[in-house]
Amino acid sequence: MYGFLFSSFLLFISASAAAAAATSFRPDALVIPVSKDASTLQYLTTIHQRTPLVPVKLVVDLGGQFLWVDCDRNYVSSSYRPARCGSAQCSLARASGCGECYSAPRPGCNNNTCSVLPDNTVTRTGTSGELASDVVSVESTDGSNPGRVVSVSKFIFSCGSTFLLEGLASGTVGMAGLGRTKIGLPSQFASAFSFHRKFAICLSDSATANGVAFFGGGPYRLLPNIDASQSLIYTPLYINPVSTASGYSQGEPSAEYFIRVKSIKINERAIKLNTSLLSIDNEGVGGTKISTVNPYTVLESSIYKAFTKAFISAAAAINITRAASVAPFDVCFSSKNVYSTRVGPSVPSIDLVLQNESVYWRIFGANSMVYVSDKVLCLGFVDGGVNPRTSIVIGGKQLEDNLLQFDIATSKLGFSSSLLFRRTTCANFNFTSNP
Repeated sequence: MYGFLFSSFLLFISASAAAAAATSFRPDALVIPVSKDASTLQYLTTIHQRTPLVPVKLVVDLGGQFLWVDCDRNYVSSSYRPARCGSAQCSLARASGCGECYSAPRPGCNNNTCSVLPDNTVTRTGTSGELASDVVSVESTDGSNPGRVVSVSKFIFSCGSTFLLEGLASGTVGMAGLGRTKIGLPSQFASAFSFHRKFAICLSDSATANGVAFFGGGPYRLLPNIDASQSLIYTPLYINPVSTASGYSQGEPSAEYFIRVKSIKINERAIKLNTSLLSIDNEGVGGTKISTVNPYTVLESSIYKAFTKAFISAAAAINITRAASVAPFDVCFSSKNVYSTRVGPSVPSIDLVLQNESVYWRIFGANSMVYVSDKVLCLGFVDGGVNPRTSIVIGGKQLEDNLLQFDIATSKLGFSSSLLFRRTTCANFNFTSNP
């Protein structure tokens, strides 16, 4: 009986969200641009929110729980609605408790409202914030170009506070959470427009050329007419049973995306690792997650030591010589014997071996190396110390010019490996609108 009621409740929520889509046009997918901020190396997007609509610049947080924005400054909207205690919106957001506000009513400060815990995942800072809804507007897509602008009239988000913006890129007013919650952007858009609960990100390595994120299924076409959704390799996504947010309720699972790396190879030779670190234990410690807020991949110390030792040895075998460290990198090399290839500098390949030996994510020089000068390039991986919460955090540098599709409904990740092999990049989506 409970299962029936719960299913009915979810159907009601989905129907409500679909009804909230303020247009009869039903897109198959949505598209947003994703830029790279040169100073922070954060990935940014802009959506339109409120009435009247205004552009809202946000840091993209792949594993973030939901959309949150600063409501303390300049939040003006006639369509802002706080989520009342006990409402379906509060239940969907898993927001318990009922808050009061002791100053004049305004966005972020209303009586009889539920609250959640907006999280700055860059600085690991959280606070309590009012749950609310407002109009959100984005462009639809046929997979090749942006199309008609569509709106969701009651898009659920959280109010954050101005102090929560510390450490975020200049001009941003919050974070766009793409995590696996019912109020993450992917689930809300899928519910509003009745498309598949999947999305894809394709991050550009350039601070001057936009990458792209799609909500919904493919095609995901990049110039010159290459459908990147046709070259994906698939691996299961895993749920970490313990939240990785800075603040959370007991029993809450993580909203982040975890995969199972079984081993790491350098030039196709496996390195010796403590494999127990590669699994998530009962307390939510260990495993591998994918992150857009970490600019570089972070490895637990013993994994980092074995990994860098093997990489240095493989590089020496092809006459690549060491250079002095350049922060934040420990392992750097002279560019003297490093040549340019289609997939970046000619350095040893790195394989993250997944569910079996024939399924692996290969990382080439374009994604493993960072040029710090004309004469020096460094291995773009950093030491995460002993006993980190997550053993391997695959960071932004390693994701660039790779298409990643997250299928939340079937808990599956599709990844392309480097698109440079296909003579395209994540900056090659044609943002020129169709008439």
